[in-house]
Amino acid sequence: QLQVVESGGGLVQPGGSLRLSCTSSGFSLGFYAVGWFRQAPGKEREGVSCIGISGDNTNYTDSVKGRFTISRDDAKNMVYLQMASLKPEDTAVYYCAATRLVQGMCSMAWQAAYYWGQGTQVTVSS
Repeated sequence: QLQVVESGGGLVQPGGSLRLSCTSSGFSLGFYAVGWFRQAPGKEREGVSCIGISGDNTNYTDSVKGRFTISRDDAKNMVYLQMASLKPEDTAVYYCAATRLVQGMCSMAWQAAYYWGQGTQVTVSS
């Protein structure tokens, strides 16, 4: 079965940090662009960040630029999302997925993603 597994979520106070991790089973993440997506209650799933194959390009949604950093370690079959200066509006279930390349750039469109995991809950609250 081809799937990804996310971990690292939790409860954090506003201004705090978390690092999310993503690994895969049944395939190697190293052959794919990978994206992080999130879905808050009552809202549509949205792309947060993505990273190209070998980390050759990255992209972030405007609301997380300067606060979140995506990275990958293909030797460990891992992709990470370092989140800092967290805000209550960052509260959501965060998903990792393989994503497509569009003109060589990774896509943050969730409709373009596949091999979804179960997600990890991130709650930012005092």
